[in-house]
Amino acid sequence: MDLKAPIRLTIEFSDDEISATALINLASGEIERVEYEDTDAGPLPWDRPDYEFTCGTLSNNGKDVEFTVQLNRTTGQFSVNATELLEIKVRAAQLFAGMSPREVAVRTVQPKPPAGRKPPLH
Repeated sequence: MDLKAPIRLTIEFSDDEISATALINLASGEIERVEYEDTDAGPLPWDRPDYEFTCGTLSNNGKDVEFTVQLNRTTGQFSVNATELLEIKVRAAQLFAGMSPREVAVRTVQPKPPAGRKPPLH
């Protein structure tokens, strides 16, 4: 499944920060199409010795879900680990759809019934 959502990245350094937009693949946690807003910011994050961390923000209708983003300094690839990705999905479902953690778990784990059949009652 190829499910990508737009996000904002805030890349923190010792004395400043830069912002970027990107797409997060909600199936794999990979972040792609990173576009830095300030192209005159100097070297890219993985080339700067004062790089500290990166935060991501997924937004919908004025509501935000913030999360930690990993930066592979060798490849320059941003990503989210599996645990963080699951947390993003749960928090986004709660915030954006007004679902409780139990509802998110049931909908994630419970298979959908075939078309034309009602789901079993629990």
